[in-house]
Amino acid sequence: MTKRLASTTKEEDSTTDSIINGGAHHQKKKFSKTYASHIINSPEDYKHLYLSVQPLDIFCWGSGPMCELGFGPLAKNKEVKRPRLNPFLPIDSVKIISFAVGGMHTIALDDENNIWSWGCNDVGALGRDTSGAKEVLKDIESKQDGDDDDDDDDGDLNELESTPYKIPRECFPPLKEGHKIIQLGATDNLSCVLFSNGDVYAWGTFRCNEGILGFYQDQIKIQRTPWKVPNFSKYQIVQMAPGKDHVLFLDEAGVVFAWGNGQQHQLGRKVMERFRLKTLDPRPFGLKHIKYIASGENHCFAITKDNTIMSWGLNQFGQCGVSEEVEDGALVAVPRKIKFVGEDENKILNVKSISAGEHHSLILLEDGTLYTFGRFDMFEIGIAKDKLPEYTYYDVHDKPRSVPLPTKLQDVPKFKNIAAGSHHSLAVATNGIVYSWGFGETYAVGLGPAGEDIEIPTRIKNTATQDHNIVLIGCGGQFSVSGGVKLSPEEIEKREDEMDD
Repeated sequence: MTKRLASTTKEEDSTTDSIINGGAHHQKKKFSKTYASHIINSPEDYKHLYLSVQPLDIFCWGSGPMCELGFGPLAKNKEVKRPRLNPFLPIDSVKIISFAVGGMHTIALDDENNIWSWGCNDVGALGRDTSGAKEVLKDIESKQDGDDDDDDDDGDLNELESTPYKIPRECFPPLKEGHKIIQLGATDNLSCVLFSNGDVYAWGTFRCNEGILGFYQDQIKIQRTPWKVPNFSKYQIVQMAPGKDHVLFLDEAGVVFAWGNGQQHQLGRKVMERFRLKTLDPRPFGLKHIKYIASGENHCFAITKDNTIMSWGLNQFGQCGVSEEVEDGALVAVPRKIKFVGEDENKILNVKSISAGEHHSLILLEDGTLYTFGRFDMFEIGIAKDKLPEYTYYDVHDKPRSVPLPTKLQDVPKFKNIAAGSHHSLAVATNGIVYSWGFGETYAVGLGPAGEDIEIPTRIKNTATQDHNIVLIGCGGQFSVSGGVKLSPEEIEKREDEMDD
């Protein structure tokens, strides 16, 4: 899931396409002077971070045995090794302007505030009923079309899960009142949406080490349709940051709330076993004066109003970036300041976005510079072995295991957007071309049939996307999604000329 930091000025971001710019009207509350004095963030600061004003062609790729790719039920579509245009979301009739990618599902937003969903629906993450899908036999003809199909699975997919469908609009009462959706969120087993009036709707469930944890306190185990989360702040919610089985929320006063599983301290507080269901709701944990939040699978980030980057949660590969020490099972129990080294140690960094996977993290600056840190052995951080920094952690066999502090990527283009999956990453260059790296066996890196791990950021170049300016990207557990705008022939030629130079 891609997460971006709100701009601190009204000026247009020079490294971001104008198509990522707003597109939803926001209903603003009227505040008293006392109330307004607490406001750090506003929905107006965030609406342009997740919505495109131009409709996007949607591309998907990777492994989709749980219907993740959204290409329909045929068995041949379980594995797509390069980006492919989704045929069920044609731009002439479905104008998608945003999406959020979970572990095994995706939700998308169109310009009429309809939400589409596809992927695994075992615990209700799609927000609609998929039980009525007809049973289909194994597609015998799929092996005859030469589409790199392994066919080691037991036939076709559930047609209602593997095909994008709308969630009924009546599930979202704020739409009737004229409020717009400003952000989508997806965890491994849950989906959520944020409205311009601060309302949060969610569905699905949270899991923990023992299995299903639940959805809301001890009242709801699994929520299969969109449900309004009871208000948990007296201020308006302006941003969400979903992880694997938790969600962070930020209100306009700069207070952070956490909801879900806290077994890796990702909730920023200790959760007593006997109270974990009674406290299964969004709760503050003492983190204030925050202007931006982000989540990895089991670790989290927050940026204070004075640009201090904090992190907490699981840290056994140094993915929190707070220390050179690396230890199995290490946890950062309370938010700590991230440590930068060398020339950046005392420099205030203007962060544009943070994205993180299971054991690695990415920090993108406003000037397009990208820092990475965390696990190395599947190339999650995109640093070449011969360019590892001196603070790299090596195991007992003298193999590099992790880079525990933020490290600037060298010899890469300037980027405008980033996304991290469980063990792979994507970054969009300022010219709209996507680069990928990391674990390759599931083809989530989108670089073809070799299925090899990709050591450093490598351009995705294929017929489907070569004529597009990619705007939004997202990574799941073993698949990826991108959205882009088709370029004119003149724009394509100009881009290629600039790359040649």
